[in-house]
Amino acid sequence: MSTDAGRRAAAGRAVRRRLAATIAVAMALIVDGGAAAPTFVDVTAAAGIRFTHRNGAFGQKYLPETLGSGVVVFDADGDGRPDLYFANGTRWPGRPGGASLPALYHNRGGGQFADVTRGSGLDVENYGMGGAAADFDNDGRADLYVTALGGNRLFRGLGGGRFADVTAKAGVGDGGFSTGAIWFDYDKDGRLDLFVAHYVEWTEKGDIHCTLDGKAKSYCTPESYKGQSGTLFRNRGDGTFENVTRKAGLFDAAAKGLGVAMLDYDADGWMDLFVSNDTQPNRLYRNRRDGTFVDVAVAAGVAFSEAGMARAGMGVDAADYDGSGRPSLIIGNFSNEMMAVYHNEGKGLFIDDAPRSAIGRATLLTLTFGCFFFDYDLDGAADIFAVNGHVADDIEKVQSRVTYRQRPHLFRNAGQGKFEETTAASGPALGTAMVARGAAYGDFDDDGDPDVVISTSNGPARLLRNDGDATTGVLRVKTTGVVSNRDGIGAHVQVTVAGRPRWQIVKTGSSYLSQSELPLTFGLGRAAAADEVRVTWPSGKVDVATHVAANRQITIREGSGIVETQPIVRRGGTAAGSPAPVAAPGRRP
Repeated sequence: MSTDAGRRAAAGRAVRRRLAATIAVAMALIVDGGAAAPTFVDVTAAAGIRFTHRNGAFGQKYLPETLGSGVVVFDADGDGRPDLYFANGTRWPGRPGGASLPALYHNRGGGQFADVTRGSGLDVENYGMGGAAADFDNDGRADLYVTALGGNRLFRGLGGGRFADVTAKAGVGDGGFSTGAIWFDYDKDGRLDLFVAHYVEWTEKGDIHCTLDGKAKSYCTPESYKGQSGTLFRNRGDGTFENVTRKAGLFDAAAKGLGVAMLDYDADGWMDLFVSNDTQPNRLYRNRRDGTFVDVAVAAGVAFSEAGMARAGMGVDAADYDGSGRPSLIIGNFSNEMMAVYHNEGKGLFIDDAPRSAIGRATLLTLTFGCFFFDYDLDGAADIFAVNGHVADDIEKVQSRVTYRQRPHLFRNAGQGKFEETTAASGPALGTAMVARGAAYGDFDDDGDPDVVISTSNGPARLLRNDGDATTGVLRVKTTGVVSNRDGIGAHVQVTVAGRPRWQIVKTGSSYLSQSELPLTFGLGRAAAADEVRVTWPSGKVDVATHVAANRQITIREGSGIVETQPIVRRGGTAAGSPAPVAAPGRRP
């Protein structure tokens, strides 16, 4: 039997095994009958968010104008609430106009934010793309890495929402056209390393003239430009980093990377790396546990579409959405390409389920940038959110079925590996068409369910509050490493409810040029408590807590177990097993 034929036969057997296995866990993935369907409400103005992205466009149709902007959800000031950082572009050299800054919004509690950009140290003008936040020096304060066109910046957290630019000292400026980034400890030495994706070789002087209609200039595709390799920086532990891209086997001059995700796809306890490329094959880098990586994307089935074509990969995320115990992948692709839903079949093989699913049908004409897994209805199963918007503002002149502004997609996990689109049923806020780019989630109003923040190209940001069923229980888990990195990035957290385990990893990056909050949210459905919470740290240490009541945020410290518990008051009521509505330290009552 040929290698290809053998692989197809193995894939067929894997599909049959998967069907049998998912039947056994299907009931754990369905919300109890009678639960109110969550809706999303646009609270941008009420929350005090007034950020508008600027791409500098003035009619020349420069390629970078189509790509930004990302949003980073992180606790910038250490008060326990998720704050917001919006990357921003700027005017092109020689063009009129004032300064165009990124924005840092402090979460004041009660669903309110305040713009604290000025004086924060983050008020630096550049042509920003996105970023990633984590405590790279293990000092207990969040740090922020900002990707940009022409040079990135590393801001070290000083506490109290203030930052210092340490780019030059750290050696991570990384010029070129940077896009997605992640912090992860690839060598398991307890220090966070940094991977930065790059797009193409583009300069204003070298901009190429492209056209859709044969007359007017249009935005070029990345196929018009040479690719640019991503960069891996190893954390030396003294505030400086070493460029180990070639040494680690990650140099790829053909790359046109946008989305970056960390995952342990082969369950060996070491973080692997996925890069979604635009018009080039995607890369799945297996961590060889010796400081090097090897690309296995072609053999794993994630490099190309089912037709063997490289697609325009944008955002990406990884999660176990069907209870198989293995992380699968979603990737945002171009219009007429569908999103990819690569199911992890085990033994290093993935199969794209999108063409035969509601996701494929719904996303055929949309161009998806930001996308992520999250349990928006708190039933214990990972759902999918995706934001869309075309890159060509004149696309409707040549494609009658494709629009420039597009509405988001919300897909509810219906169990047995199936999804159903619930966008229209989840409130009018999701019916607004926009030129969306970055997207992330966080519990911005302290009621336990994940809310959504969206950034747009040359347009306003949007904050969508999740008004879910208040009788559904939730458990939020925050990790603090001791031997492992301080944030616990890469920790495997498993929560068992009614005898059925579900798990997530603590991660940075994912989506598109964006990052969601670090604390993990586990929906408990109607359960009053989790049977067990088990954290397997990057160091290999394991902490276990049993019978943890619903509607709590717990902090687990490596080697010490639960060291802090804070109540969560569900909006509009409380779930079974929840405490009386009282104020929690560091969180709103």
